[in-house]
Amino acid sequence: MENASPLAGTPGDGRGERVAGWFRGRLGSGRGSPGRGLMRRAFPDHWSFLLGEICLYSFVVIVVTGVYLSFWFHPSSAPVEYTGGYGPLKGQLVSEAFDSTMRISFDVRGGLLIRQAHHWAALIFVASLLVHMMRVFFTGAFRKPRELNWVVGFLLLVLAMFGGLTGYDLPDDLLSGTGLMVVNGTLLAVPIVGTYLSMFLFGGEFPGDDLIARFNTLHVLVIPAVMIVLIAVHVALNIRHRHTQYPGPGRTEKNVVGVPLRVYAVKSAGFFMLVAGFIFVLGALAQINPIWQYGPYRADQVSAGSQPDWYMGVADGLLRVMPGWEISAWGHTLALGSLIPLLVGAGLFLALAAYPFLEAWVTGDDRDHHLLDRPRNRPVRTGLGAAWLSFYLVALIGAANDLIAIRLHVSVNAVTWAVRIGLFVVPVAVFLVTKRVALGLQRRDRDKVLHGRETGVIKRLPHGEYVEVHAPLTPEQRHRLTAHEQYEPLTVGGDGTDRVRRLRARLSRGFYGEGSRLPKPTGEDREEVTGRHRH
Repeated sequence: MENASPLAGTPGDGRGERVAGWFRGRLGSGRGSPGRGLMRRAFPDHWSFLLGEICLYSFVVIVVTGVYLSFWFHPSSAPVEYTGGYGPLKGQLVSEAFDSTMRISFDVRGGLLIRQAHHWAALIFVASLLVHMMRVFFTGAFRKPRELNWVVGFLLLVLAMFGGLTGYDLPDDLLSGTGLMVVNGTLLAVPIVGTYLSMFLFGGEFPGDDLIARFNTLHVLVIPAVMIVLIAVHVALNIRHRHTQYPGPGRTEKNVVGVPLRVYAVKSAGFFMLVAGFIFVLGALAQINPIWQYGPYRADQVSAGSQPDWYMGVADGLLRVMPGWEISAWGHTLALGSLIPLLVGAGLFLALAAYPFLEAWVTGDDRDHHLLDRPRNRPVRTGLGAAWLSFYLVALIGAANDLIAIRLHVSVNAVTWAVRIGLFVVPVAVFLVTKRVALGLQRRDRDKVLHGRETGVIKRLPHGEYVEVHAPLTPEQRHRLTAHEQYEPLTVGGDGTDRVRRLRARLSRGFYGEGSRLPKPTGEDREEVTGRHRH
């Protein structure tokens, strides 16, 4: 699309009508019943769409195994004497939560398998959610009319992380208790209300007596209920808007090329069996969270080498590498060593949630989009996504700074400083490299369209020069490489004194200006190259 419209304001509807129109375009009101034509609906058959199905099916496994575990789990901190089947702990005073978790693991038939499958399903659920969101991000599937679906997916990711955190702490073992100490310290660092938040969560001074019961309510009732509602909204919006699809011959913004519902349903049923079977194989063969090795939680002990589940590693890593800075004034202390990581982690995820709206504002495009982008054709977006992931991974490495130091026989301070520097350097480097790689792939696509593909056949010309023979691309191949739209940077318009318009124009040049894209080859370019080759 050639979009060169200026940023000067234009008269339009009232604010309320504009807001109503925005929601109408995203929710699809006035387009008929959501189930209309469902049996005739086509579903794209690309493998990347299976990522969303992994999310759904692993969530089903979580719910089924969670219901099974709830029959034997007792969410109480009351002390009892352990008399179960694990000999080394017999006679020790433990909480009812720890005791019931141990009985599930050793005395309930199939209990350990179900418990480990539940844990593995939770890890796979969060991982598939993140990977699915990255697929949506890099292909531009979040554009109008799917911004609300992006927000729903983001809320599902955040809820899944907190659902995992609350479930991780229910067994009341030493490892989860160590993690709770970190959570408590982070809450206490929040200015003004931190102490009240801690007292409310733990039911008094840490560790309190009500934490397990409260976390159990959140983990079993509140979070799953909200997630089920969000999943239902996500599916309803998908039905309303129809599926996105990758560009190709015969694929437009107004149709969907794929398989019919009956074929899709059979494939999905088989895929559900594969996902569930894989999770239960992991639960049977790969040990996870062996609480009998950690022992019951005691407030005067800390588990050495403790590591959170991977999705909370970014928060733990930021806490570990942050210097212990404090500011004291007027009799109060502000613990920057915990507050700054909290703000940075929250900002990292909020930036992910807000990106679709930023890109829509910079682009100035208000059309519906059902065709996906190839990541190489949006170098800046692809670079920003890769930089976000690199920051996440560097922080995740920081969460294992002690284990890395022990295994590699290096100083933990050296690892910590490497992560501190990496948090600033690596994302910038990854952005620049990813952007250059995307531009390089665009250049290769352009050469293929203009000159054809390399055949590996070397030909000697009459005057002695050796050249490689190129075969022309098929119309389908050329369409795939040239079907994408290219935006023109927005101009300031007006007198150019509005700071918002200037900022928007500057961002637009950064996204779509010179150095951020290569012009698509036109028919005239191809004719010129073809004619030159003839002569």
